[in-house]
Amino acid sequence: MSVKSLLCASAVLAVAGSTAFAETEIQWWHAMGGTNGERVNKIAEDFNATQDDYKVVPVYKGNYTETMTAAIAAFRAKEHPQLVQVFEVGTATMMSAKGAIYPVEQLMNDAGEPFDGDAFLPAVVSYYETPEGELLSMPFNSSTPVLWYNKDALDAAGAEVPETWDEVKTAAQKLVDNGMKCGVSFGWQSWVMIENFSAWHNLPTGTQENGFAGFDTELTFNNDKLAARLDDVASMGKDGLFVYGGRRGDSLPLFTNGECGMWMNSSAYYGSIKDQAGFEFGQTMLPLDTKVADAPQNSIIGGATLWVLAGHEEEEYKGTAKFLTYLSSPEVQAWWHQETGYVPITTAAYELSKEQGFYDSNPGTDTAIKQLSLNTPTANSRGLRYGNFVQVRDVINEELEALWGGEKTAQEALDAAVERGNDLLRKFERTAK
Repeated sequence: MSVKSLLCASAVLAVAGSTAFAETEIQWWHAMGGTNGERVNKIAEDFNATQDDYKVVPVYKGNYTETMTAAIAAFRAKEHPQLVQVFEVGTATMMSAKGAIYPVEQLMNDAGEPFDGDAFLPAVVSYYETPEGELLSMPFNSSTPVLWYNKDALDAAGAEVPETWDEVKTAAQKLVDNGMKCGVSFGWQSWVMIENFSAWHNLPTGTQENGFAGFDTELTFNNDKLAARLDDVASMGKDGLFVYGGRRGDSLPLFTNGECGMWMNSSAYYGSIKDQAGFEFGQTMLPLDTKVADAPQNSIIGGATLWVLAGHEEEEYKGTAKFLTYLSSPEVQAWWHQETGYVPITTAAYELSKEQGFYDSNPGTDTAIKQLSLNTPTANSRGLRYGNFVQVRDVINEELEALWGGEKTAQEALDAAVERGNDLLRKFERTAK
């Protein structure tokens, strides 16, 4: 054999050998930027270090809306990832994408990975199950809104940590009287002030069990109870007791900079507040409107789950399943929960956090779990499953901003949001059939 032939043969063997030992790549598209993005990278790197067969590659694709849109476009082009993070209001859209998803419970069973649906917190897992109880996507970063408060500011103003909306108003007045620019603000206003206010007071947001029982649901949150609460909040804005700081988490600096003494938004802001606030802070349960209910029901989750997309090879799905087993392990979930403020998705992760003394060292960090587990969820407080709800939330934002700007009453804003929202639900229903 010539030298040239030997070299060619060696090259072929080298390529064959490298292929035999190559890791199977699992693409994970996500919406976690900043510090949480670094934590996502750590989870992937730690999993990759446990074995040599699979390599999980996290890819940041923008905010929740951008990530879901990118995944849908990629699926149509057959260039989609194995895993994509989708926020909770995208659930109905994902469910209706026939042939696009591989239900996670089916994946785990097909791959022979241990899976126990009862291990997950009921308030978390019920949001993502079929009517028959099959889990569609893997819970990952679940949160719920809480009332954050500046303890130093409340103490200086002689105000108590509020438990009711009347007490929120009283505390806000004392804070402003004591020199603060703002008493209270909130973010993700549809989630906090419509979706969770309704669940907390056991009010429906729509027909058909808030959309869980069928795509022919209609929005009904334009009731007089919610209108009265929002009108009162708007009136607080005239004296600085309430300040609107924008959509999503845009209003966080109002709280961490010491301008607002109270802030209602996700429990998952724990890490950011801990890093940014130069004062002692705490979190407590959402306030109760005693004109609406005698006691709170339960709050509902936000955040996102990981959806497995169809159309990949069997070996890739085996690796995906192994990664999801790792991701949902008590150790990983307890670490993620303690670092971020997202709730632990399993009972075992919650128990481990207790054993590690996390709640003793950080009082109030179990508030979200207590809220979600306060009572057995009802049809009004299980959550919601509306198609096109990403767009519906945009409509709600526009109408509430008209309220805060003094252009509409709460009833006018809610009536318009329901009418416009129902048009979007009908469009979704037509495409889903």
